[in-house]
Amino acid sequence: MQVYYGYYDASFILVGFVGSAEGLVHLGFYRSLDNFVEKVRKRFGKLSPNVEEFRDLIELLEKYFSGQRVEFNYPVILNGTEFQLRVWMKVKEIPYGEVRSYGWVAKNIGRDKAARAVGNALKRNPVALIIPCHRVVRKNGSLGGFGCGVEIKRKLLSIEGVKL
Repeated sequence: MQVYYGYYDASFILVGFVGSAEGLVHLGFYRSLDNFVEKVRKRFGKLSPNVEEFRDLIELLEKYFSGQRVEFNYPVILNGTEFQLRVWMKVKEIPYGEVRSYGWVAKNIGRDKAARAVGNALKRNPVALIIPCHRVVRKNGSLGGFGCGVEIKRKLLSIEGVKL
């Protein structure tokens, strides 16, 4: 399987992704193209850019960041523990423009007391936006954490019209 990288500049953040014709293995947020390429090469080895391979994804990202409602039903290849996969699949069900708590996710995967473990699983989310971990907040409504910083999480929720 030939793996490539691509990116989309969302003006306030760079969205970088890695995948193949079969699906994405990584989508994350980066401060710059150099930062993204450096981290991707450390993790995946030497990769070539191939924006054409990701044309459909880039079109979805353009719509999303322009404020249009987007469902990211883009193919992904997920590797994780059984618990992580259950968390990620539940979070994928959270509708655009809505939020749920870490406790809600835990309860809805049958692990009522695992809110903190849900947060840890979301830290390892390999495909941000597609698995919309930015839509998971603390039970009191505060943002909680986010791998690329709480301000990016706030901006993503703002794009979706979420009032905090």
